[in-house]
Amino acid sequence: MKNTVINAQIRSLLEEPDMIAALANVSACIMQNYQDLNWAGFYFVKNNELVLGPFQGKPACTHIPFNKGVCGTCYREKKTQRVDDVLSFPGHIACDNASRSELCVPVILDDQCIMEIDLDAPIPSRFTNDEANEMLEAAHDIAHAFSQHHWSA
Repeated sequence: MKNTVINAQIRSLLEEPDMIAALANVSACIMQNYQDLNWAGFYFVKNNELVLGPFQGKPACTHIPFNKGVCGTCYREKKTQRVDDVLSFPGHIACDNASRSELCVPVILDDQCIMEIDLDAPIPSRFTNDEANEMLEAAHDIAHAFSQHHWSA
């Protein structure tokens, strides 16, 4: 994958051995580097659901079932979900009514989704293929840090 400035910054932040501290800074890094976002953060796989992790933005949904919304679809399919219009996505969960597009990327370790990177924007069709690829690379780097630092969600 291409080594972008944001990915280099994220890799540097992932040197922090404390998972919450590292991911809090990663969410801040994403929020600062991508324009027109209203939310950037993480959901952890815990107790058979997705549970809110570190983020930047307005208060968010704390618990998301695996069978609901963009995040649930990302978990079930273990694939990036780039949604240009969340209002047309069946079962979309509106944590912030201003959100119009979403990018959700699974963090995969040992073929299991362990967490997700979730980005929301107040404008339709906000996310590009390049950004999806950057977040996919970030997810790979987070999985490596998870294993290297012996993190647990």
